[in-house]
Amino acid sequence: MIEIKTGMALAAGLGTRMRPLTNDRPKALVEVGGKALVDWALDRFAATGVDRAVVNIHHFADRMEQHLGGWSGAPAVTVSDERDEVLETGGGVAKALPLLGQDPVFISNIDAIWVDEGERELDRMRAAWKGDEMDVLLLLAPLERTLGFDGPGDFYLGEDGRLDWRGDRPSAPYAYAGVQIHNPKIMSGRPVARYSMTEVWRELIPQGRVRGLPMTSFWMHVGDPEARAQAEARLIS
Repeated sequence: MIEIKTGMALAAGLGTRMRPLTNDRPKALVEVGGKALVDWALDRFAATGVDRAVVNIHHFADRMEQHLGGWSGAPAVTVSDERDEVLETGGGVAKALPLLGQDPVFISNIDAIWVDEGERELDRMRAAWKGDEMDVLLLLAPLERTLGFDGPGDFYLGEDGRLDWRGDRPSAPYAYAGVQIHNPKIMSGRPVARYSMTEVWRELIPQGRVRGLPMTSFWMHVGDPEARAQAEARLIS
């Protein structure tokens, strides 16, 4: 099983769908189950052996820096400062590239949470990683085991783990669960500009370099106040 010592938490979003909870804080500091969303991601990193985490910041950046400055224990946190412009997920990773190194890293959204049922999901991802066959491994949530996700699904999954976009089809069985193992080398030469990581995936999927792993735990997408309330209720049930 590969060792992954670096992770990145994508925490620079504006959190507009989470208003009014984000009127005075970034979405990353909205609490679910008594813990800030960004801390859910950092705790997952620590549990799977990540020593160092990069967290990008933009919205209410001072509050984020204050919160992260109080973080103790693993992983050690480094800030990637995006105060000057919104870069989205692809541009945010491109900007953080000098901090991420050359080895595979975890990259996590901060609005996806779950309680591991059995083996840790990130440990399962490390066990499934094959660097000679893939550049990206996406954690996938089966739609029937999700909360707070109201879309038609993102992907079809082949027997060999290769992914296909839903495209024009009305639905797909899997949603992206917000965590990936990512080879930073695929970002080399890409601009520090505003674009989504999905643009990178769209280039790599036809090459067979993006694979998927269905999760076994129940997945909660905390994208708005209603989903947050539903996640809170599930966590205490």
